[in-house]
Amino acid sequence: MQVDTLILGAGAAGMMCAAQSGPSTLVIDHAKAPGEKIRISGGGRCNFTNMHTDPDRFLGDNPHFHKSALSRYTQWDFIDLVDRHRIAWHEKTLGQLFCDEKATLIIDMLRAEIAKAGADLWLNTGLADLGHDGTRFTAQLDRDGQRVSVTARNLVLATGGKSIPKMGATGLAYDIARRFGHEITDTRPALVPLTFSDKRFAPISGVATPVLAEVNGTAFEEAMLFTHRGLSGPAVLQISSYWQEGDAIRVDLLPGHDLAGSLRSGRQSHGKRNVTTALAEVLPERLVTHLAGDLSITGNLGDLSDKRIDEITHSLRNWTLRPTGSEGYRTAEVTLGGVVTDRIDSKTMMSRDVPGLYMIGEAVDVTGWLGGYNFQWAWSSGVAAGRAITQAHAQAT
Repeated sequence: MQVDTLILGAGAAGMMCAAQSGPSTLVIDHAKAPGEKIRISGGGRCNFTNMHTDPDRFLGDNPHFHKSALSRYTQWDFIDLVDRHRIAWHEKTLGQLFCDEKATLIIDMLRAEIAKAGADLWLNTGLADLGHDGTRFTAQLDRDGQRVSVTARNLVLATGGKSIPKMGATGLAYDIARRFGHEITDTRPALVPLTFSDKRFAPISGVATPVLAEVNGTAFEEAMLFTHRGLSGPAVLQISSYWQEGDAIRVDLLPGHDLAGSLRSGRQSHGKRNVTTALAEVLPERLVTHLAGDLSITGNLGDLSDKRIDEITHSLRNWTLRPTGSEGYRTAEVTLGGVVTDRIDSKTMMSRDVPGLYMIGEAVDVTGWLGGYNFQWAWSSGVAAGRAITQAHAQAT
């Protein structure tokens, strides 16, 4: 079987690329259904993009690589596609856009776009072998127990990273990229809960509170959730992308709140009130009880000196913690790192060394913040590769 383009991976980036790369395109996936990460994302509603998508909200060794694709297919372009398919959506906090109904509507939309483009989608199909003769790629595929040989002028790596292995995630894209001379950065789980070996927060598991969490000079003000294993919630997931083993994190439990002023005022008006009772008005009661022992918070408001008030305030606004690890790829939303981008054309996503080899989505060293940024990178990089393939095919004919 001969095709113009073979796409490995029917996730967000792979399907988006297939919808752009022309009729002689085959996209394959070993899974029974396409877009599994889309289906489970956003609590089943798919946080499909972010209204505030900006280049500075992405990580990678090259801070400029992602700018081209993101500027040529923006969040507004994807919103327009969603609107044309009459998928209702809404904005949550911080520009995050979600479907009103099921995330599967986004998958249905992409499948419809693939069909419209005349491309084919094969599921339950694995890659058994891959070769390249200098001009064309030859893939041996296992499809429903049968071996199928496919040759293609273009090969697109869209198999993602290592996050959520129970859904079939592997390092396949990295292995193939290495075979063709591309380097891979160190990879690690990102947008992932952080853990403590002593499980110190198990007694307050389920408690959540707004915080300002900071690590290595980068801070996020969102909710933090205490779990049996450690810390989670948007603020912690965000800083996990900047955290490395051994790093301490700093947590401001009362961002924007004048705690010192409140305690001094309470000392005058309610001097016999217990300090923990006063703190429970601005922090979850179970958290206050947990902190009282660690920070030696006892006595009544009337007993507090100005110095002690400042000490309590500083402790709560500069709570320093040192996680022992993370929950790993098992629960990580994305993989930080990937194929080094210096040998990839930022406009086309094609290898500078191997004509016809494209790398898109999570497979490359581009990682976005929590909140729809990684899906936007999948859409933008997929479109960049797909349009480049279509243009190259038009020029060749």
